Amino acid sequence: MKLGEAIDDYVAWRQAQGAKFTTARNLLRQFVRDIGAEADCDEISRDQVLAFLVGQGPRTRHGDNKAYALAGFWRFAISRGLAEASPLPSSERRPPLLAPPHIYSRAQLRRLFDPRNVEIALIGTKQLDLNTFRTLLLLLYGAGLRFSEATGLLRDECDLKASVLTIRDTKFYKSRLVPIGMPLGMALARHLSQPPGQRFAPDGGGYLLSNRDGTRLASSTVQTAFDRLRRAADVRGSAGGRSAPRMHDLRHSFAVHRLTAWYREGADVQRLLPVLSTYLGHSDLEGTKVYLTMTPELLNQASMLFARFAHGGADARA
Repeated sequence: MKLGEAIDDYVAWRQAQGAKFTTARNLLRQFVRDIGAEADCDEISRDQVLAFLVGQGPRTRHGDNKAYALAGFWRFAISRGLAEASPLPSSERRPPLLAPPHIYSRAQLRRLFDPRNVEIALIGTKQLDLNTFRTLLLLLYGAGLRFSEATGLLRDECDLKASVLTIRDTKFYKSRLVPIGMPLGMALARHLSQPPGQRFAPDGGGYLLSNRDGTRLASSTVQTAFDRLRRAADVRGSAGGRSAPRMHDLRHSFAVHRLTAWYREGADVQRLLPVLSTYLGHSDLEGTKVYLTMTPELLNQASMLFARFAHGGADARA
């Protein structure tokens, strides 16, 4: 089968399962441009694949993402008889091992949210202002949003009276309501109270968080600012984890801190896990269960509750 047609089938199949599949789709289409849409799947060589993965430079994380996308495509193609074998080297046929998310400590979060550090991170930045950037970080942690959800949020989707956000542009195309606490609500109210200028449309529309000219925040601009903020706040990775904690780890930290709080309160975590899953917009519980093993404290709390349950403790709740 022709490469272009086979990849179109694979992308359509993944998206029909509910995944946006944006990054992998773009990488696969880049592969089609490099190789040619009319190339036969079984005629693509190992050397062509390696040239796409590495090019002329050293292997990077971007190359790992390419390998992961191609591995998924060839598994699909072989299982459906569209190709007989994969040209990927055997070492590339499994997804790369990813470092676990960095779970920010309370002290690290305080330093990241410190306006003085945020101001340092934005030196020389023209489009992104301090209030917008800091409010974005508070949204990512305080509501556990994905970056695309926070930056795609419109002003009229933020109901501060009801303390609810309406999230429409989700990873799995499912809208959801996200209740928010008082501290985050107050931060959003302060953000919305600033003079409109170009940032907000007169009819109340437009993005909740935007550049100075009202356009949507660009991930490259925000990521550069976050890298500077991380250095200004002296936030470093942990041993065995990521050397450079990510902005997306704010969402992971929200989930872990919520679970930890429930355990400390003696809540029925197993009953509440589906609630957290829905809140985060996960497609199933498996994506939420991974948080249960992310920190030593969570593992310890879970073990203690299990021990009480195993011994018939009256207060066993999980």
